[in-house]
Amino acid sequence: MRTIKAFGRFWYDFVVGDDWRVAAGVAVALGATALLVHGGGVNAWWVVPAAVVLLLGLSLRRAAKR
Repeated sequence: MRTIKAFGRFWYDFVVGDDWRVAAGVAVALGATALLVHGGGVNAWWVVPAAVVLLLGLSLRRAAKR
């Protein structure tokens, strides 16, 4: 059981890291991309890179304010 907990903690720390907002934003961007591609037939490859640039800027602004 300890190994499973350690494995879960590793992946949580790897995915979420220091800022849960960035992880949530990337998850939302991936979901929006999937919905646009499969639901609307839109070529939406650009959603995730745009979201990453936006989220990185917001994260840097929050870090600089501290």
